[in-house]
Amino acid sequence: MLTQIKGLHHVTSLASSASENNAFFTKVLGLRRVKKTVNFDAPNVYHLYYGDELGTPGTVMTYFPFPNARRGRPGAGEVSATVFSVPEGALSWWSERFATFGVAGVKSEIRMGEKRLRFLGPDGDAFALSETADDSRTPWTGNGVSADVAIRGFHSADMRLQDKGASAELLKFMGYSEIEKQGNITRFLREGGNDARLIDLETLPLASAAEQGAGSVHHIAFAVENRATQLEVRKALLDTGWQVTPPIDRDYFWAIYFRTPGGVLFEIATNEPGFDRDEDSAHLGEALKLPKQHAHLREALETRYLEPLND
Repeated sequence: MLTQIKGLHHVTSLASSASENNAFFTKVLGLRRVKKTVNFDAPNVYHLYYGDELGTPGTVMTYFPFPNARRGRPGAGEVSATVFSVPEGALSWWSERFATFGVAGVKSEIRMGEKRLRFLGPDGDAFALSETADDSRTPWTGNGVSADVAIRGFHSADMRLQDKGASAELLKFMGYSEIEKQGNITRFLREGGNDARLIDLETLPLASAAEQGAGSVHHIAFAVENRATQLEVRKALLDTGWQVTPPIDRDYFWAIYFRTPGGVLFEIATNEPGFDRDEDSAHLGEALKLPKQHAHLREALETRYLEPLND
C-alpha cells in the first residue's frame, strides 16, 4: 500500500466559455483565480486555476475552456461531481446566494450524515457544498463571500462507475480505506492526508458510458509532496502493472497520469513548486503566464485567440 499520496491536489474540467467560467468561480463561488495560463497541448485555449489564496493543493479547481464546446453527456466512467467544504450552518446562506445568481440544479440532500447542497455550473457541471465541522483551512474571501461561509477547498469527489471493484482496490492500494456506505455509494478516506481526503464511488451497473465535453471532468489529481515521492509512487504503480506516463513538467507542479479500470483519468501531482513560482502571491492569476515553449505566441494569443476575462 502506498503512503505517499495525501489526498486530492486538483480537479480539471472542460468548459465552453472562459469568461463565463471565470465569472462563475470568482464572482459566484468567491474563489481566487490563482493562475491564468494556457493548455500545454492547445495554447490557443486557456488553462484557468481557482482556489484559496495560494492555490494550496486540495483547493484548486482548474478548467480548459474550449470556445463553444459541446456539452458532455453524464454517465459511468467519470468524476460525476466535485464537492467543496463549507462551515456548518453555511448552506442556507449559499442557497440564497445561488437564487440571487440564478444558479441551476440547486437541491439539498444528506450524504453520509452530512448536509449537502447540490448545484450546477455554467456547462451543467455537477457540484456540491458539504457542511464540515472540522475544516480549519483559511478561505479566500471576496465578492460578497465572508469567512464564516466561504469555501475552504475540496471536501471530496464522486466517481460514477458501472463496477467499483477494481477502482476500490486501486484506491486501497493508494492508501485509502473504505469507511462507510449509503445505498450504492461507498466512501473512501485517506487517513492522515490533507483536508481533501474523501472519495465516494457510486455504482450504477446499467449506466451508459459518459461522453466528455463541456461540463465534464477531464481528470482528477492526487497530491504528493515532491518529485522524489512521485517517482516512488510511479515505480510502485508500474510494478503493479499500471501504464503510467513519465513525469511531465506543468510549471506549477510535476504530473504523471494513468487510466483507471473504471475509465477515470488519474493524475499524481507534486505540491511543489506552487503557483507563486512566477508571480508575487499578492498578484496571482492577474497576468497571462505562458509555458516557455509557447512564449513566442503571446501577441497572437492575447490579440486573436484568448477572450478577455473582464476581471
